[in-house]
Amino acid sequence: MAQSTSFFILIALLAFAPICFSFKSNNGGYLYPQYYHKSCPKAQEIVKSVVAKAVAKEARMAASLLRLHFHDCFVKGCDASLLLDSRGSIVTEKRSNPNRNSARGFDVIDEIKSALEKECPQTVSCADILALAARDSTVLAGGPNWEVPLGRRDSRSASLSGSNNDIPAPNNTFNTILTKFKRQGLDLVDLVALSGSHTIGNSRCTSFRQRLYNQSGNSQPDSTLDQYYAAQLRNRCPRSGGDQNLFFLDFVSPTKFDNSYFKNLLASKGLLNSDQVLATKSQASLALVKQYAENNALFFEHFAKSMVKMGNISPLTGSRGEIRKSCRKINSS
Repeated sequence: MAQSTSFFILIALLAFAPICFSFKSNNGGYLYPQYYHKSCPKAQEIVKSVVAKAVAKEARMAASLLRLHFHDCFVKGCDASLLLDSRGSIVTEKRSNPNRNSARGFDVIDEIKSALEKECPQTVSCADILALAARDSTVLAGGPNWEVPLGRRDSRSASLSGSNNDIPAPNNTFNTILTKFKRQGLDLVDLVALSGSHTIGNSRCTSFRQRLYNQSGNSQPDSTLDQYYAAQLRNRCPRSGGDQNLFFLDFVSPTKFDNSYFKNLLASKGLLNSDQVLATKSQASLALVKQYAENNALFFEHFAKSMVKMGNISPLTGSRGEIRKSCRKINSS
């Protein structure tokens, strides 16, 4: 009887113990959440502290840091190539159409890297900093939490052409966006769930102007955009000028990570074309939009899984790449 009781106690303890997984990336390398437990035990604490300070100062920064991870992973994999400045043969991805006058938060990443270099020099990669900062930003905005698989190394090169061609654009068709996701090993669920990150953050007038005035090249607004919402947008997004004017991607709860983004899509009030097509161009996609609009917990669950999956896109592991001393330049430069 005593032996049987001990067995059940053991099972109960295992049930409540944190589960440790290793994740095999799509290039065969392994990432796991405990990667820095011995080499830099305070790594995650340091990242979270700096991110929390930055988001407290400016709520928009949560979306900006989350977006950096996305824009990094879709170009050459999750290797921090986005963070490199132009130097020598390197042409920065920051100049690409998706990033120019748009990508931000680089100073926050620099601050995190500086703090980590003091704590444990040349140990924590910039690619892992991006992944952790994206998770912490999501949590701080009220979104889901997840264990971040770690062990990425940093790229020694960047790809301006990859940044221009591989990152989904606001005016891409549904099929083009889905194709870009599939190239990265991501599927329709990942596309819709990750698009839900637009529940926080802002977009510029230049990113959706065509929807207001000339969606199909016939000088007519987008018929899938609610006309009253469109009229409000036209007040600050004229036919010409005001390119950098900012608009909330989710006007209902712009700084709170929730499922109101999907409710907006069902009301024909998605800001970007790449948002609204999720509800108008695919029955399968629309079904997911409806599920997430009705079930915030399901959205959170799928979003967390898709973020882990995205973070596993072609990371550099083992002896490939390097651990940069500065996120803006390779070590030899």
